[in-house]
Amino acid sequence: MTTSAPTPHLFANVLARVHAICNDLITDGVLPAGIDLSRIVVEPTKDASHGDMASNAAMVLAKEAKAKPRDLADAIAAKLRADDLITSVDVAGPGFINLTLKTTVWADALRAVLRDGDSYGRSAIGGGEKVNVEYVSANPTGPMHVGHCRGAVFGDALASLLDIAGFGVTREYYINDAGAQVDVLGRSAFLRYREALGEAIGEIPEGLYPGDYLQPVGQALAAEHGAALKDMPEEQWLPITRAKAIDMMMEMIKGDLAALNISHEMFFSERSLITGATDQVGATIDFLRAKGDVYEGRLPPPKGKPIDDYEDREQTLFRATAYGDDVDRPLLKSNGGYTYFASDIAYHKTKVDRGFRSMVDVWGADHGGYIKRVQAAIKAVTDGKGDLDVKIVQLVKLLRNGEPVKMSKRSGDFVTLREVVDEVGSDAVRFMMLFRKNDAVLDFDLAKVIEQSKDNPVFYVQYGHARGHSIFRNAREQMPEVADLPLESAARTAYLKDAAMERLDDPAELSLLRQLALYPRMIEAAATAHEPHRIAFYLYDLASAFHAHWTQGRDAPHLRFIITNDAELTKARLALVQSIVSVLRSGLAVLGVSAPNEMR
Repeated sequence: MTTSAPTPHLFANVLARVHAICNDLITDGVLPAGIDLSRIVVEPTKDASHGDMASNAAMVLAKEAKAKPRDLADAIAAKLRADDLITSVDVAGPGFINLTLKTTVWADALRAVLRDGDSYGRSAIGGGEKVNVEYVSANPTGPMHVGHCRGAVFGDALASLLDIAGFGVTREYYINDAGAQVDVLGRSAFLRYREALGEAIGEIPEGLYPGDYLQPVGQALAAEHGAALKDMPEEQWLPITRAKAIDMMMEMIKGDLAALNISHEMFFSERSLITGATDQVGATIDFLRAKGDVYEGRLPPPKGKPIDDYEDREQTLFRATAYGDDVDRPLLKSNGGYTYFASDIAYHKTKVDRGFRSMVDVWGADHGGYIKRVQAAIKAVTDGKGDLDVKIVQLVKLLRNGEPVKMSKRSGDFVTLREVVDEVGSDAVRFMMLFRKNDAVLDFDLAKVIEQSKDNPVFYVQYGHARGHSIFRNAREQMPEVADLPLESAARTAYLKDAAMERLDDPAELSLLRQLALYPRMIEAAATAHEPHRIAFYLYDLASAFHAHWTQGRDAPHLRFIITNDAELTKARLALVQSIVSVLRSGLAVLGVSAPNEMR
């Protein structure tokens, strides 16, 4: 993947022209010196009848300029009408500026796609800023289940999206290897260890993990320690069985994630916060205390909904309310141990200490109430200079032909991620996990996602990519004039770059050109909003328009991509097809989905 500086895209180009006009208006005294232009946007119109692009420039500048938005819009529009890219400018409503571009602009935009190739859509808006994306972070107590799957795919796609937008991304997994749950894991592993030694263990006692995925852990412990652990008291064997189980569970989790082509650069152990050379949790509390953000006090009784960590006693509290939280938060339990929140502050402080001021955490649906306190902690440890965006990933309802899927026997009480991937493939899992906004519940139907129909979005988008390649194969067979057309994408792009793009003047062709021109701006907007689902939506819309135009050619032969008696027009249309193929491949790569050249 190229690292050269991306070429400014069409929307950025027009935005720069609007900025230049505003600077002229400053010189003319229409706008005040130093006025903030950063809130100006140029975006696609919601209704194509209103033009190609719209700008809010007059709306966002009017108050600071002490002018009426409509009057300011008229002043900006007057200068825009002289621009060589623009056919017409209309001022609508209270001051929106609608632009219609010359048709030659779209031909130039197509040339930009061909020129940039695989780098088309890459952006420099991130400026290399370091961003930590923490996702999955499941307790290492068993295999990944389908609920973990959505957060894993979302986080991985978001990391890829931020990378293509020019950020310096680190993918991180926080291993929750401290606390009661991993102690239960260690006791469950000890039971399987006794089983491996030949002991009849009967029904798994309530409170222990019942899945047979722990049998290999028991067998490994038996092979390594023989019967020695049986003669030890729990306080001696528990650290051994716990550590072995965590190590083997993490290897299983990494394997599950690898089935989805997901890997992390950083695995951070919660236990390491207190077992290393420095007690980082205690040091973090001391750091906050020195800033005046920790004090000894009592919490008032909760009003309305109970607070899960409320205790009516004098305790060590973080002054979370000073940073936007609803209540101050305990840092120490009544037994003197650290609260989970105290460890979480220390963990996030390690991210800050590692140079991250921008952080994204991907959490499950049951963690929504935890957001404000952690964001408050980030503000405290960075003096307000750090930013944490928490993305909540809602539940996945697993179905087959509309009926709920039964639980896995192997796991004991849930459907594993690996079972789903083995049944439908990683492409279907990844695309469909992103074909809905992360904070909406997702119905995932195992039967629907392998259908070869328009109703299956992943198939329809991949089929669009394959159809493009099929058009090129057909062109070589049908037209001697293009017999030398390369089938390898990079060489093909070079062959097509001098095509007569201006001949693409059918409304459906122009609509496809507009969609292609939108791709770089869509990447930037999705990266800024941390919303990778926008890419899935865009790809489906682009593929749908491509398929529709291909179908239209069956009834109207003059619209077909291959016109056997017009090599020049065919070459221009093949340039359009190549650009569609390139953008579909680029977008699918961000989502971590393959782009097949043929569908079987």
